Amino acid sequence: MSRYKVKPITHPFNAVVEVPGSKSVTNRALLLAALSNEECTLNGVLFSDDSRHFITSLLSLGFKLQVNEVDHYVTVCGCDGDIPKKEATIDVGSAGTAARFLTSMLALSDGEYTINASEQMKRRPMLPLFEALESLGASFTYLEEKGHLPVKVVGAKANGKTPESEVSIDISESTQFLSALLMTAPMLSNGLRVLITSKKTSGSYINITMDMMRQFGCEVFHDGASYDVPAGEHYRSRTYQIEPDVSAACYFYAAAAITGGRALVKNVHSNVMQGDMKFLDVLKQLGCAVTEEREGICVTGPVNGEFSGIDVDMNDFSDQSMTLAAIAPFARTATCIRNIEHIRLQESDRIASMVSELNNLGIDVKEGRDRIEIMPGKPTPGLVDTHDDHRMAMSFALIGLLIDGIEIDNYECCGKTFENYFHVLEAACRQ
Repeated sequence: MSRYKVKPITHPFNAVVEVPGSKSVTNRALLLAALSNEECTLNGVLFSDDSRHFITSLLSLGFKLQVNEVDHYVTVCGCDGDIPKKEATIDVGSAGTAARFLTSMLALSDGEYTINASEQMKRRPMLPLFEALESLGASFTYLEEKGHLPVKVVGAKANGKTPESEVSIDISESTQFLSALLMTAPMLSNGLRVLITSKKTSGSYINITMDMMRQFGCEVFHDGASYDVPAGEHYRSRTYQIEPDVSAACYFYAAAAITGGRALVKNVHSNVMQGDMKFLDVLKQLGCAVTEEREGICVTGPVNGEFSGIDVDMNDFSDQSMTLAAIAPFARTATCIRNIEHIRLQESDRIASMVSELNNLGIDVKEGRDRIEIMPGKPTPGLVDTHDDHRMAMSFALIGLLIDGIEIDNYECCGKTFENYFHVLEAACRQ
């Protein structure tokens, strides 16, 4: 594994930055285009480890794609809910979206498939989705550990069977389970009703799913703890524009916050669907000014980068927990990030990872089951273990902008969603 030494800056961050397309939107769009009844060109596509695994999986399943990484587009020939190959093996790598979305698509099909995954993805929860899909008529054979990938799946339509049209699921571990069921529901001739059994019944990523389904011409109804996709729905869209990744934009906004500088991220506007837009409200509480300009949203940090800590529920935009945790030591008072227990089941145990790495840098942290409280203090130079988690790598690099001697171990893991992040950060710091 290689290391990256972050170069500190001696002046306020002041940059105009362009970030890649959203991973969440890209992989949803790839699925919806494949399930559509026409050829669809997706523009602004993110090309990263996750999206490439999704694209490769679709190719392995027999879908026809035209892929152009230089111009950031993919053209998909949709098969109206049918999968061209009735037997195939796919590898979803470490992509949670690919793992959950494609598993649901294959489970509602009339074929037999093998789904492989990386060691990291094998550890992530899948059982609630497997059980829901089995209740619809699919069958799974676990090739290693029960409830986890890799698996062999026989689709619910195999042997001429008619899948059920109602299913129950707990989404407390991941809302991707619900998104997977909703997006693949048009494959079922009788439609699908999904009943949520967990306390959590909705979330920002589910809202993205429903918005995109509607943009692709498919209606979905939400009433409390139930979701309904009517019978006879079909996806259709000739072209679709992928939004820029707000999660990626937030690292640059945070850099402006802690240096008293300014960051404008091109093409990020207030009408984007992504839940991480809520992080801008956190930055406002830290004393930042947030303005929308013609090119995109601009964040100006507080004078001299001085701000007080906050107490915030980040359940619905938890990908930014690590961003806030990385800048929290520079606050005048303690910061508490609450209601994030589910991030223990993501690329790493993210609560434990944050605690470990902040402690290693000399910062006092209190860990709870679903929260983390970070005391103010000056981090000491040191090596940050990313725990093979792209968001740990990108967020904790922010500490190195103010503290000389911060190194990021295995920094290439950011290739999961933003493979040239460190190059973009360096270039931004030189502006």
